[in-house]
Amino acid sequence: MPIIELDTEQINYLGKQLKLKAAELEAQVEESRQNAEPVALDQQSVGRVSRIDAIQQQQMAVANREQSKLLLKRVYDALRRVESAEYGFCLQCGEAIGFPRLEAQPFTPLCLDCQSAMERG
Repeated sequence: MPIIELDTEQINYLGKQLKLKAAELEAQVEESRQNAEPVALDQQSVGRVSRIDAIQQQQMAVANREQSKLLLKRVYDALRRVESAEYGFCLQCGEAIGFPRLEAQPFTPLCLDCQSAMERG
């Protein structure tokens, strides 16, 4: 069954969703900035177990921040495609990406077939 291209109302809706996601991710990145700072290794004020726990939390915060930054880049890329009227088309095969897929993940650059093929390797 062929996938129908997005109409203007759907593109506007998805563009708003992308902007909301961008704002959410920007806030997460900013929030995590402080948690991702290096842990001070002052043995006098913090016990060994507490230091290890603090280091683990800091490493998790760094990983979460990097993940949020990567996702934010994908959102920005999708917003650029909206502005250039290229949004809603697979970057690999050029076919339309269905509205249900974009509604679930508005920043996806690939149609389901190309995404599946890429994941299979």
